[in-house]
Amino acid sequence: MKKSIVLAALFCGTLPLLAQSTAEQTLKEIYKSSLTKAKCYPWLDHLSNNIGSRLSASPGAEKAVLYTKAQLETLGVDKVYLQEVMVPKWVRGEKEVGYLQLGKQKITFPICALGGSVATPKSGLNASVIEVKSLEELTALGEAKVKGKIVFFNRPMNPEFVETFKAYSGCVDQRSSGAREAGKLGALAVIVRSMNLRMDDLPHTGATNYGDISKDQRIPAAAISTNGAELLSKSLQSNPNATFYLKQSCQTFDDVLSYNVVAEMTGTEHPERIMVVGGHLDSWDLGDGSHDDGAGCVQSMEVLNIFKNIGYKPKNTLRVVLFMNEENGVRGGKEYENQSAKKGENHIFALESDAGGFSPRGFSIDGDEANFNQIKNWNSLFEPYLIHKFVKGSSGVDIGPLQSKKIVKVGLQPDSQRYFDHHHASNDTFDAVNKRELELGAAAMASLLYLVDQNGIVTQ
Repeated sequence: MKKSIVLAALFCGTLPLLAQSTAEQTLKEIYKSSLTKAKCYPWLDHLSNNIGSRLSASPGAEKAVLYTKAQLETLGVDKVYLQEVMVPKWVRGEKEVGYLQLGKQKITFPICALGGSVATPKSGLNASVIEVKSLEELTALGEAKVKGKIVFFNRPMNPEFVETFKAYSGCVDQRSSGAREAGKLGALAVIVRSMNLRMDDLPHTGATNYGDISKDQRIPAAAISTNGAELLSKSLQSNPNATFYLKQSCQTFDDVLSYNVVAEMTGTEHPERIMVVGGHLDSWDLGDGSHDDGAGCVQSMEVLNIFKNIGYKPKNTLRVVLFMNEENGVRGGKEYENQSAKKGENHIFALESDAGGFSPRGFSIDGDEANFNQIKNWNSLFEPYLIHKFVKGSSGVDIGPLQSKKIVKVGLQPDSQRYFDHHHASNDTFDAVNKRELELGAAAMASLLYLVDQNGIVTQ
């Protein structure tokens, strides 16, 4: 009878009393280690302030690979190695120039090239501007009204959404696809309102995607700050014939060899079952990538440090992966899955941190109903640490490609209200990260990994 009760409790996601008590004690040790012995904050300090931005194929990315590999080796884990991956090389070039010409008056705007954009002619380009709110509005205008002009995409993030990632996803298509769609209609360039809820003077970069359109249809794409977008819109309303001057000198080169950084603690009971935790080591080039995603990388590294400090040896193999090239290609995540498939590896669980180093609030779970319920039913263990959000949803871009017979994928969900103030902008810097919030995120990640390692995933 007792055996049946224990099995039933495990299947429905709750824990018998003895296991509950052990789990509570272990989580206390995990949090104590993270809040008193953590290395994640000084690791991030070095990544941000000694290395700086880490755009794929840049010197900063190369230095970050070597630094994180060396730091992981100091933790005494079973394996630390580099996994080769070819990544795109895009260089921003000289500082971009953008201004509106109103007769003899010139109004300069804070702009930056979008990642992957082509350059303007060396002398720049100058054209009238047409403002739209969506890709659909652009298509409705047609080639006759778009050809030879600069298209200004000015759809803001919706402030009514408390879930800021929902607001982001509601307008990011103008950044990712705007240049492609405008280029098909003969536009000369696009200017895109920054993905930012705050009104400020910082343009936010991010990738633009030309897809399979011909090279002669690929047009320059730039981001404009939120304040700049408001001013440009008002200026165009009163001066519809004004022209905008844009100059940027970005270039795309041949792909370059880079690496995912991998560290592994071999499982004591099921070494063939793999749990992954990670973030992306690359960043955009405007700031130093402290929130996006230096925080996620050092938190993942900290999981190993926590387990070492508390003497915990996982039953399943635990693998930390610092992925390269999430920002403009996801080459690292795709190559990791490619190599895993070739080896026939069995991943049962993957956890990603790529939403900033702010206070953790919970987890977004990509799994079937049984595994979602198992994780959600551990909520009482997390309540003392103010973790309360257990929702179904996407996990992360880099672990997205992972495929196994049965795998559960989870994304750490920090408080997101300030995230897009910094996302892809020059103020994504170390001073914007709070030490304690960063450590709490690492502890939440280690706690969930411990519980999955102890209880497994539901396979039936």
